[in-house]
Amino acid sequence: MLPSIWPGDLLTIEPAEHDEIVRGDIVVLLRNHRVFIHRVIEVGDKSDGWMCITRGDSMPQSDAPATVSDLLGKLARIRRARRSFAPSRRMSMLGSGLAWIFGRSDQVRNLALRIHAVRLRTDSSGRVDLAEDANGVICLPYISQSSSSHI
Repeated sequence: MLPSIWPGDLLTIEPAEHDEIVRGDIVVLLRNHRVFIHRVIEVGDKSDGWMCITRGDSMPQSDAPATVSDLLGKLARIRRARRSFAPSRRMSMLGSGLAWIFGRSDQVRNLALRIHAVRLRTDSSGRVDLAEDANGVICLPYISQSSSSHI
């Protein structure tokens, strides 16, 4: 999900009903025994119920439609370094440009990930652990799949 989510980010995922999901939300889906965190680009109804189309920010193609049974929750907060913020439903022009470049250039994406990793090591005074907020919502650290796969 680069550049919206980076390795080491602490993600707060909240349960969400399908009728609360709107275009631009970042959702957590379970498909084929794998967890995906992607942005909703389309929400609608099909003949057998609700569905949404998602895509990773730097991915060139959309995912297959997701159904209610795939939906685990929605990204509520991102904690990066010492800063915590709600994810935006819209990417900035800079973010869109970076996503386009990261999705098309493994070399540029890998360089950005290496730079980010160095920054994390030099600013590692804060420990990242699993946490639970006041509402009992579990916060998970975001870990990328691998440097050679798209995020």
